[in-house]
Amino acid sequence: MGAGASGSVAAKELSVNGFQVVCLEQGDWTPASDFAGDKAEWELVKQKKWHPNPNVRGGPSDYPVNTDESDVNPLMYNAVGGSTVLYAAHWCRFLPSDFQVKTMDDVADDWPFTYEDLLPFYEELDRDMGTSGLGDDTAYPDGAGFPLPPLPIGKYGEIAAKGMNKLGWHWWPGPNSIASREYGHRPACLRYGACLTGCPAGAKASTDLTHWPQALEAGAQLVTGARVREITVDENGLANGATYIDREGKEHHQKAGIVIMAANGVGTPRLLLNSKSEKYPNGLANSTDLVGRRLMMHPYAAVVGTYDEELESWLGPAGQSLQSMEFYETDKSRGFVRGAKWNLMPTGGPLGMRSGYGGRPVEESFGVNF
Repeated sequence: MGAGASGSVAAKELSVNGFQVVCLEQGDWTPASDFAGDKAEWELVKQKKWHPNPNVRGGPSDYPVNTDESDVNPLMYNAVGGSTVLYAAHWCRFLPSDFQVKTMDDVADDWPFTYEDLLPFYEELDRDMGTSGLGDDTAYPDGAGFPLPPLPIGKYGEIAAKGMNKLGWHWWPGPNSIASREYGHRPACLRYGACLTGCPAGAKASTDLTHWPQALEAGAQLVTGARVREITVDENGLANGATYIDREGKEHHQKAGIVIMAANGVGTPRLLLNSKSEKYPNGLANSTDLVGRRLMMHPYAAVVGTYDEELESWLGPAGQSLQSMEFYETDKSRGFVRGAKWNLMPTGGPLGMRSGYGGRPVEESFGVNF
């Protein structure tokens, strides 16, 4: 269920290894000619049709997400490639400490595997996605090498780097799944700056470009416009397929020996809770009543700075220019455990700044700066 980041990788790996794969996706293929960045007025178009929040976008493949009791809004996209179509292409690995938060900081739980266990898979995905970056980052134990050289950090990156050097802070050119030079069938980044609304050049890696062609060539079937209603189970309580509604409103049942849920952190629990039966009255895999609770996600907070110098912050790529792990690991003198990764991104042009990301301080300074 789902043809986004997880579903596409699963479909490709299984199909090329001889498994019969059928993927149900409620969205559709998105041709590059439809992307906002392919239009002169893209900064205006992205404020509605190409907004990352489905509640704002309201497309035919979207469903509303109730955020009345949430401090964060969902940023996701329903289509072949999923949210990789609209993400900023920051390509960041966890650090070793992320897998041992209980042992190290007595919060949450340790993962049942380590950074070293995942390392070969990180490296394989870097090759699949054509990640651009600079190896030997001292924040990582292995230096984290990449198949492509880093993207330019830009004028704003150079200024930030000078400031961090003065403060003695860690920084490193940020890895991005954006091609810094031609990579396979993908061209080098043309620096449109429209990464967050789909890359019209195809330089940004999204799984509709990087994984689905191989999966389909290997025999995988992809059913688009398929809105899954529930996961069905057999007399033993094991998942045996899914019931879905097609574009014409007709109901179908897809049989399966193994069902993989890949509908992201919102869609997957939604489907599990919808999959009620006599054997599972509270939804599938929900004997603990925890499905749909304790959501883990990647919230972010943004700070916008203004400078007297011309920084060319409208110029792409819109990935991360540089990153800092200075405040990532626990420092108990701060009064809390764990930390955050800092990265630097361009703001985009004036119209993009008014698309709802900036907030009141940006709005108040808009007339002065633009």
